[in-house]
Parts: sequence; structure tokens; C-alpha cells
Amino acid sequence: MSAGHSDARTPSGGKGHLAVIDMQRVFADPASPWATPRYADAAAGVRALLPAFAGRVTFTRFLAPERPAGAWRAYYDQWPFARRPPDAELWALTDEFAGLAEHVMDATTFGKWTPELAARTGPDGRLVLAGVSTDCCVLSTALAAADAGAEVLVVADACAGVDDDSHVKALQIMELYRPLVRVTTIDDLLAEAAP
Repeated sequence: MSAGHSDARTPSGGKGHLAVIDMQRVFADPASPWATPRYADAAAGVRALLPAFAGRVTFTRFLAPERPAGAWRAYYDQWPFARRPPDAELWALTDEFAGLAEHVMDATTFGKWTPELAARTGPDGRLVLAGVSTDCCVLSTALAAADAGAEVLVVADACAGVDDDSHVKALQIMELYRPLVRVTTIDDLLAEAAP
């Protein structure tokens, strides 16, 4: 467990653990095939959340596997530009977060609910999600964490989708999973977490 993890509170009231999903150059760069148009909006939302979760933040990075297997082979045949090693510039966190990320977790899957993130969140913990993209990696992480029994809060204005319509649709889908998954806003979350 990380320092400060014991400060995470259970669903009856509290802060939890913030997972900042894939705030990487490959999604921020407008010239990238995977550009997220409202990346800057999501980044501003993440910056607003970080002070409230000091010591309880995991930044994730999506990486290409060294050797894609199964259906991932067809996926990377469609996106050959992404077949790069973990230290490639496109996988780096954007500059504004690189220096702030005390804990970074890598995964070659859309969903980031790995044993490592589960351990950092705790068995009855609250997982707060922000980042990109709402309709892919955030959604995949939220549903897996909810299935595992974590209380999941998705901060709508600290996320961005591949486009506005997909962002809204993904939030609507996640909202169907209440009370396991709840969509919230930065202001509401910070007000709820205030002492």
C-alpha cells in the first residue's frame, strides 16, 4: 500500500483513490490518429482534482504490447503507428503531468483495473476516475472496478471522449450502473470530499 492509502474512505463518505487515465502525448497531440479533441479540458479537470487527492493518485499509461495476441493483432494491424516500445515519446505523460505523477501504472489493456490499482484502491474502496478517453479506457476501467466491488465515481468534466457525442453516450451508459458507478462533477466531488 502506498503512503496515505489508509486515508481512503469507504462508500459511506469520502475521498478514495484517484486514477488519472492515460493523460499521454498520443491522446493530446492534435496530429495523432488517437487525438482526443477536448484533452485540454480533461487536463484542466485533472489539475483541479489533484490537490484533494494528494498521496492517493495513480496515473496510468496505455502501452502497446511487445507481441499483440488474439484480437489485439487485428487492432494493431489497424493502428500500426502505435507499435512502439514503452519508452517511445507518444506514450509519455504530457509535460504538465510528468512531473506530478508520483505513481505511474502501465497496462497494455484499455481497462486499468489491474491487481496493482485494486490494491491501491483497497478492498472496499472508492475509485475516482478522470482522464481519456471516456468511451474507451475510462469506461473499461469503471466497469471492471465496479464488478470487483469498488465504488466508482467518474468525474464527467475531468474526462474527454473521442468526440462530444461519444463522451456523453459513455457517461450515460456508466450512469446505468448506479449505485456501483456514479457520474459526478468536479465541484460536486470536491464539495462531498470536504471535511
